[in-house]
Amino acid sequence: MSDSANSARAFQHLVVSERPGVLSVTIDREAKRNALSLAVLQEIRRVFETRARDGSLKAATVTGSGEKSFAAGGDLRELDAVRSVEDTRNMSELGRSALDAIRSFPVPVVAILNGTALGGGAELAMACDFRLATPRASIGFLQGALNVTPAWGGGLDLIERIGSAPALRLLATAQVLKAPEALELGVVDALADASRPLSESVGSFLGPILAREPHVLRAMKELRLAARRNVLGDLAELETRHFVDSWTHDAHWEAADGVLGGKK
Repeated sequence: MSDSANSARAFQHLVVSERPGVLSVTIDREAKRNALSLAVLQEIRRVFETRARDGSLKAATVTGSGEKSFAAGGDLRELDAVRSVEDTRNMSELGRSALDAIRSFPVPVVAILNGTALGGGAELAMACDFRLATPRASIGFLQGALNVTPAWGGGLDLIERIGSAPALRLLATAQVLKAPEALELGVVDALADASRPLSESVGSFLGPILAREPHVLRAMKELRLAARRNVLGDLAELETRHFVDSWTHDAHWEAADGVLGGKK
């Protein structure tokens, strides 16, 4: 049975494939802009936790289906039912555990930003070690526009990546960065060549990584994780508490109802 057939049987919302040394994970919800439902997050956690034990891997990639959206963020229709403090905390912890499976994956993980990465989608992108973006891609932490804070560790990832003051500006303004702007700020690592198929740019980006031995890459990734812990410490609970407080506040639901009202 082919890899694609196995993937179709194992996952409802992801397409998972592999070529020598590289695990590829694609969110397969193009009609919903690859929104991160709870089921999608559970599948992301499962694939990265399961494949972490594969000693032959040298890298992994994460992307979204189609050409418009990497991931649109949390599925607002589904999350509209998450109202209590307990349910909000559970939702936050589920999403964080999924993205933590990416953060702690033992080899480098590259987000392929094929389109917009917004809200929770921006958190997913930042959970990866590197980001390669198409020239027309964009990334934005839109949580502030809904009167909430990041839920799944993305705020801390952004602070680690570009520093506390620039990160605060992006979080507070809910600014959406076009790919060249994101490259200039250091939010993304490289832009794909628009004149070539995206797969060629991905191959060029991964090439120097794939030249290394798996055990060397694992050692380097372990150092990167240790450095992250040294910089950020244990701030996950603080981020979660602020998210729960802001999500359950009336100001969030007023903003969310305004968005959902036009979609019902």
